[in-house]
Amino acid sequence: MTTTAEHLRNSLDGRFRDVKNRMRRELADEVFRPHYTPNTVIARTKVGEQLKIMASRGAAEDGFKKEHGGNGDVGAAITQIEMLAMSDLSLMVKAGVQWGLFGGAVENLGTERHHQAYVRRIIDLDLLGCFAMTETGHGSDVQALETTATYDPGTEEFVIDSPTRTARKDYIGGAAQTARVAAVFAQLITADGVNHGVHCLVVPIRDDDGNDLPGVTTSDCHYKGGLPGVDNGRIQFDHVRVPRENLLNKYADVAADGSYSSPIENPNRRFFTMLGTLIRGRVTVGGSAGAAARVALDIATRYALQRRQFTAPDDEQEVLLMDYLIHQRRLLPLIARSYALQFAQNELVSRCHELQTADDPDPEDQRELESRAAGLKAANTWHATHAIQEAREACGGAGYLAENRLIALKADTDVFTTFEGDNHVLTQLVAKELLTAYADDIKGMSPVEWVRFAANFAGERVMKRTAAQTIMQTILDTRQDNEEEGSLFNRGTQVKMFEDREEYMLASVARRLQGKSKEMSAFDAFNAVQDHVLHAAGAHIDRIVLEAFVAGIDSCEDEETRQILGMVCDLYALSVIEQDKAWFVEHRFLSTERAKAVTRGINDRCRRLRPLAETLVDGFGIPEQLRYAEMLHPENIPDE
Repeated sequence: MTTTAEHLRNSLDGRFRDVKNRMRRELADEVFRPHYTPNTVIARTKVGEQLKIMASRGAAEDGFKKEHGGNGDVGAAITQIEMLAMSDLSLMVKAGVQWGLFGGAVENLGTERHHQAYVRRIIDLDLLGCFAMTETGHGSDVQALETTATYDPGTEEFVIDSPTRTARKDYIGGAAQTARVAAVFAQLITADGVNHGVHCLVVPIRDDDGNDLPGVTTSDCHYKGGLPGVDNGRIQFDHVRVPRENLLNKYADVAADGSYSSPIENPNRRFFTMLGTLIRGRVTVGGSAGAAARVALDIATRYALQRRQFTAPDDEQEVLLMDYLIHQRRLLPLIARSYALQFAQNELVSRCHELQTADDPDPEDQRELESRAAGLKAANTWHATHAIQEAREACGGAGYLAENRLIALKADTDVFTTFEGDNHVLTQLVAKELLTAYADDIKGMSPVEWVRFAANFAGERVMKRTAAQTIMQTILDTRQDNEEEGSLFNRGTQVKMFEDREEYMLASVARRLQGKSKEMSAFDAFNAVQDHVLHAAGAHIDRIVLEAFVAGIDSCEDEETRQILGMVCDLYALSVIEQDKAWFVEHRFLSTERAKAVTRGINDRCRRLRPLAETLVDGFGIPEQLRYAEMLHPENIPDE
């Protein structure tokens, strides 16, 4: 008979649950048991061994197309790396760099000559590589990278150079030690001196003995805030020559005589098309951060179910931490947010899988995927940073001991908020995608037309791309727009509040931009409303996540489990409203009395979910071997 926890886990695992269950069995192997050491030599060696074991078991095949020697199962590849985060985030990053970023660049930006020469070797770890995009001077602004790749028609070679100190490739995973080859992003300059923008080339950086090749200087970033098993390093190029064929030429090529050609004429569209093919890394980072947060919350919750503190009147035994409302409020809303984000992540992975395995993906769907991936990466990684810190504090001094895993999870995920895209930049990307439609539609409108547009068309645009579309209208029809306290538990009411906030914010941002663009430059206009833009994008992400949760509940087959998920969804929705309570009150979407009812509603759901705390974290499906923390095993506490 299937338990409630198993129903929760199956719902949370989603479409790729078979992959997750297979990985749970794989990760039960002793070699993947979580370990902590600040010693980079030991940590890097351990990760290298684990990576070889994974390769020998065929772990990389799913991420590459069948015609290149893989299985062509994109969703399974993303899911596997997400699961690795429960074991060791250094391993997750190393696998992601080798097979996702480096391998993905070669496969998605290269053509048959590159596929034949490199892909099988990348899968087998016969060729270790790195992804050399970020530079000392430029990270988020990839179009402004300073490394150059200048074509020399006399020798039919590209000359790779770091012309300035800030052109140094920096923080590159694998560059310090293991990588033999780099996928280098550089400004492509043809012999006529024309700069065609950033392109990617395969550039050897070390010989078989690990020595830098002529013209290449690598160095080690050494100790970081976390991820001791990842050999981040720096690369400088001094007029390094590579054959013309080393240009990854799916979207642009240079002929022997130096003439440049591309199937995409517009340089901006070409650049964003190239980067768009590498979206899988961003999806993976978000999912991995979410997995790490679930591990931390699992540990902190189990600790709170065994740790006692202070004696209540008329009670001989001290009180369990989890019986205090304040402790419930610390952990249960974060557990609810983890559920919500995982349902949204499942939809994102499915969408990524569909588009990257399609013969002719729709460009609009691709843009929507990029926006969704950006938003959820930011949401997941910010959640991980907050949830892991809260979990650490909730465990007191025990949470600060390395043997209890929380400090490693905290340290290792810290950088996730800024790599694969700085979260503030990514959140703006979400807003720009949403506002593009407004910019096209509002030009030349009279005030009357604008009001009509904001009232009607905005709502249609916001609603049109939700995965829960088929059930959303039914839910909205049940909403209760009254002041009764119970109405806040009505799903239609919650969804409407989320949608109203998003529509209002987007419309007001568009209106402000329209006004300011008449008196200042486009940049200054956007800069003047940047805080508003971030808030609007955040509201959009919250709405997308809530709708994913609604769809997740609808797909659950067990009635009792659906009811539990319903309460968890209430807790997520009300927590989001409480966090932005000031906005809802200021804009009269909540009365002050109803705002107080939100707080009471959260307390109610915390009390109701308290008996289910262990079941909820059981639903995360973290293998016992990976859950291990010394403080959860009382037999390890020495007698006084």
